[in-house]
Amino acid sequence: MRSEFLPFSRPSISEEDISAVGEVLRSGWITTGPKAAEFEHTFCEYVGCRSAIALASATAGMHLVLKGLGIGPGDEVITPSMTWVSTINLIVLAGATPIFADIDRDTLMISPGSVEESLSPRTRLIVPVHFAGAAADMAALRKIAVRSGVALVEDAAHALGTHYSGEHVGRGGTSIFSFHPIKNITTGEGGMFCSDDRELVDRISRLKFHGLGVDAYDRHTQGRSPQAEVLEPGYKYNMTDMSAVLGLRQIARIDGFIKKREALAVRYRELLSEMDEIMPLSVPSDTTRHAWHLFIVRLDIDRTGLGRDDFMGELKERNIGTGLHFRAVHLQRYYKESMGTHRGMLPITEWNSDRICSLPLFPDMTFEDVDDVVEAIKEVLSK
Repeated sequence: MRSEFLPFSRPSISEEDISAVGEVLRSGWITTGPKAAEFEHTFCEYVGCRSAIALASATAGMHLVLKGLGIGPGDEVITPSMTWVSTINLIVLAGATPIFADIDRDTLMISPGSVEESLSPRTRLIVPVHFAGAAADMAALRKIAVRSGVALVEDAAHALGTHYSGEHVGRGGTSIFSFHPIKNITTGEGGMFCSDDRELVDRISRLKFHGLGVDAYDRHTQGRSPQAEVLEPGYKYNMTDMSAVLGLRQIARIDGFIKKREALAVRYRELLSEMDEIMPLSVPSDTTRHAWHLFIVRLDIDRTGLGRDDFMGELKERNIGTGLHFRAVHLQRYYKESMGTHRGMLPITEWNSDRICSLPLFPDMTFEDVDDVVEAIKEVLSK
């Protein structure tokens, strides 16, 4: 057994990253400023998108896009239940109704057929989730959105570095990325809104900072422009330069991060291939580059007689950390009590939600760490 605990994830922060943040602290301008603007520009170049707005979190981005699209009472938003709760919470807080579409059994991503079945005259928005570093079936989803006249916003929190049919996720349309510490790059906390919709970009840019016509930082005056005024009530979701400079340092190394993640994932798949009790996710054929944000497996609880939570607990006792992405939102207490959601609504989502487990995966891991995880799994299953 390992003598030291292996966490499920750990951000890869170098001494150079720390020094860059220190330089910003010494510069005298630590909130939104030149580094945030540079990060937005660099992000656009990397993803290939037309516009990018750096934010305090991906959750902030989803809040702003719901506001920017005018989503509110009486409206419906189609999204999977197999996702982080923030999207569903924000839909409800906007006064709209989340409509849960079921997922593909082996990719955990929203099924175009389920989206079709979920459409109604009240549907205003579809939010597919790119999962674990693979890409959703965007060609089919875009056709549905265009045909039905419904907006489409991609939850790309897991997808920085992911390519769909040869193009980076987020290159076209509207998408939101996350820089939470477990993501492929981190800014501590943070997110990026990307879009080729100029009108929506302009509105999100206002809403992120109090509804002012300009940011706090004006590159010409090194301060707030004296003519800045409120054009509409807004929020306080701007990214600081302290976060942005870390993002700049991280995005310069993301391809190396992904290369290492992929090598670790390949080793996992090889070592787990002979274990029928463990079922990794499949990779969609149109995911032409997998970013390997997560390495998710499903435990065959029927074959093992062991519950997923107990499985995770057994691994923890062997100094192996794990994650859970995600417990189905429609089975969480608030939504069951307030919306009447229940088990049986989304059979594929529920089957996976009962069995999924995220194994350790981060760039600073070694192949020996992967070996330790697999050996620990073998020990647990042998019991």
